[in-house]
Amino acid sequence: MSSTPDPAGTGLAGRIADHARRTPDAPALLDAHGTLTYGELARRIAATASGLRSAGMGAGDTVLFAVRPGRDALVLGLAVMAVGAAVVVADPGAGAELDAARGRLVAESLAAPRWLAAESWLSALSARRAGRTLLRRLGLDLPALHDPTLRLVHTGPRLPGLPPHALSAAALARTASAPPSEPAGDPDRPALIVFTSGTTARPRGVVHSQGTLLAGADLLGESLGLPAARGPVVVHSEQLMMAFAFLAAGATWSAAPLPVRPKRFLRDLRRRRATHTFGTPAALSRLLAAGRLPDTLGTVLLGAAPVPPPILRRLRTALPSARIAVIYGATEMLPIAVTEAGEKLDHAPHGDLAGHPLPGVTARLNEEGELLLRGAHLAIGYVGDGAIGELNTGDRARIDAEGRIVLLGRTKDMLIRGSFNLYPGLYEPAIAALPGIAEAVIVGVPDPLTADEAVVLAVRPDGSVPEPELLRRLHRELPRTIDHAALPDRIHCLPAIPRRGRTEKPDREQLRALVARERR
Repeated sequence: MSSTPDPAGTGLAGRIADHARRTPDAPALLDAHGTLTYGELARRIAATASGLRSAGMGAGDTVLFAVRPGRDALVLGLAVMAVGAAVVVADPGAGAELDAARGRLVAESLAAPRWLAAESWLSALSARRAGRTLLRRLGLDLPALHDPTLRLVHTGPRLPGLPPHALSAAALARTASAPPSEPAGDPDRPALIVFTSGTTARPRGVVHSQGTLLAGADLLGESLGLPAARGPVVVHSEQLMMAFAFLAAGATWSAAPLPVRPKRFLRDLRRRRATHTFGTPAALSRLLAAGRLPDTLGTVLLGAAPVPPPILRRLRTALPSARIAVIYGATEMLPIAVTEAGEKLDHAPHGDLAGHPLPGVTARLNEEGELLLRGAHLAIGYVGDGAIGELNTGDRARIDAEGRIVLLGRTKDMLIRGSFNLYPGLYEPAIAALPGIAEAVIVGVPDPLTADEAVVLAVRPDGSVPEPELLRRLHRELPRTIDHAALPDRIHCLPAIPRRGRTEKPDREQLRALVARERR
């Protein structure tokens, strides 16, 4: 394994092509449509890249990408990167406010996207007012999907409402023959842009290159023993970044469809004889509640959120012979450390053990106790903010006598609900603007059994509306006001919001304790 940036002209698509030359008939992907071999996957990526080049896509272009993880996203996304263009992820679950924040960053800091890659049903529905209303009711609000200035490449069937000159990704991939992929060029050129935030209410665009993506995939693969694994390795997950790591190692990705439904997820685990799976703690908690995990699973991986000890204990009971491991990482740098469940449980009374930094990862603490990191797989920069020399994780931590990272909690206000990062500052002003509300603050109350954070909205009424009527109005108006994924689990009316310091900002810690007591 090398954690240095990948040489020019290879990248993830090049690695898949290498596997295809050595083992063309080995299964690369399993899904509802059947099996896709490495030979066929490499051919489809090359054909799609060739078609995109012929249509005018070139190195340095940006492509707004709204395709759910799966076969189509894998082929089209890697083809875009092979051309030398950058995939700008537009989460189909993001609502208007988060999408607008992302859109402003792209418009202000990058060349405006010239291309849109989207599922045909999303694009067709978003072209009509009634369709946009339906999508919003489903919690999907992506106004850019009906932007006539973008050249559309669609997955799925051609539907009424699509632009007449839209390109079909499937037609590109079915090209009878495809020339070898041209070199992708500079390995430090932006290849993937994912928006996230762990420090402020403003989402930040994390920019990865071909080199950082492959270095991270290799590091994760080697930390899991993938290149040297004996027998077939089949990972079942809906996470495309996990797919990249396993495919880089020559394993098989079993693609779980979205939305994830626990019973279907379990059924596919059994039918496809998955050996590995990955999920958030909340997702795995739901999986355990839905039924018995199959004995074929030899490795269960958790990540993307803090893992409560009860979930690790339940997994160890359900699969006593399996490896249960927790991956600590960030959008900017995945992975950072991997910890075994037993070690993590033993250390639980003393803090959240993340483990030793993986090879090539350098960790230190600043004066405030925030964890700072460097490594070859660190993203090359933030959109509009220049290069990242060192990652400020936003996590308070300590490094113990053995050199292990021990997490002590997040330094900022971002909440985690399953795999969704909720930024209170995006939604509080809109809620506070509703009639009858003087102030609104969102906090998260951890649930140790499910690993989710209950999202609690605390409001201070202005006295113009009786409290019962105000609560009814909030339940009615919030779905029209804020993103579906940000809707609170509970609403509390309080006579005053706790405050702290000279600036009298809301004291979120005190508020969190207050609403937790009221729940009891």
